[in-house]
Amino acid sequence: MATVNIRNVQKRFGAVNVIHGINVDIADGEFVVLVGPSGCGKSTLLRMIAGLEETSDGEIRIGARDVSNLPARDRDIAMVFQNYALYPHMSVADNMGFALKLKKADAAEITGRVNKAAAILGLEKLLDRYPKQLSGGQRQRVAMGRALVRDPQVFLFDEPLSNLDAKLRVQMRAEIKSLHQRIKTTTIYVTHDQIEAMTMADKIVVLHDGVIEQVGAPLELYDRPANLFVAGFIGSPSMNFLDGRIEEGVFRTDKGLVLPLPENLKLSPPAGPLVYGVRPEHIRSTASGIAGTVGLVEGTGSEIFAKLDCGGEEISCLFRERLTIGYGDKLTVSIDPAHIHLFDKASGQRI
Repeated sequence: MATVNIRNVQKRFGAVNVIHGINVDIADGEFVVLVGPSGCGKSTLLRMIAGLEETSDGEIRIGARDVSNLPARDRDIAMVFQNYALYPHMSVADNMGFALKLKKADAAEITGRVNKAAAILGLEKLLDRYPKQLSGGQRQRVAMGRALVRDPQVFLFDEPLSNLDAKLRVQMRAEIKSLHQRIKTTTIYVTHDQIEAMTMADKIVVLHDGVIEQVGAPLELYDRPANLFVAGFIGSPSMNFLDGRIEEGVFRTDKGLVLPLPENLKLSPPAGPLVYGVRPEHIRSTASGIAGTVGLVEGTGSEIFAKLDCGGEEISCLFRERLTIGYGDKLTVSIDPAHIHLFDKASGQRI
């Protein structure tokens, strides 16, 4: 196990700069998730940590060593890819032990490490099978086992669950987190799925256009997003955003809808144009309050998602109580003042 320290790392492809001076400190044994939309630079950053992509500037340290210019084989890392990358002509056991065989490790040591990893991942009965005889989830376990037998200082995961169906993704997500809790190896995990990030990470790094928007624990990002991008990206369904201003102790949207403000709010100097943010789950159905007309209803059994037209403003709501509502129904809702977010419209920063 080891710390990973990234200092002012940049990446340029010709004249195009895709990573803009990133700084991240990852503690020994920490599970860190790099998350962001496609094209934000998260996989490029992971590949630079792995040594599969050269850095244009900056320094990457694994433990006490500066590995910025070391080849991948000398960095003591193990990587799990999205596409499994298993050798089809090799058995599960041979796939898992192949890296050790290349290093000319003793046969008994290889067998011991493979058997230990197979026991951790539930692969004991599959060691003689070939990749074509395995399900997608089993193949991903083999890819994880191949990384595990190397006993690296750092595990790197590059969107490893993207090729799995929804149910299997949930299962594998739990298995990867459980594995980390048992072996405590420093782990860096890339995904575009913010649910994976929220459920798995000790710390999340939110990337956008090659820069870090915010770093923090999952609930820190959820409760106190630094800006509009993080607020909209973290959380599902997405946060409601309404443009307007503070007038006479209330927030008045550009379309005239009056909304409550957080208690003890102090803005100095007086705020200009703002964006009002509230998550759908922090809106409740009440006997009186903000009046709206139901435009969409989606029920999942445990929750009801609805979109309301409130004086020309569309507001998304997530109700956990059982409501009998349908398209065109009238509904009144209230917003929890403790969970209101305000952002400066010009800069996008939280205030």
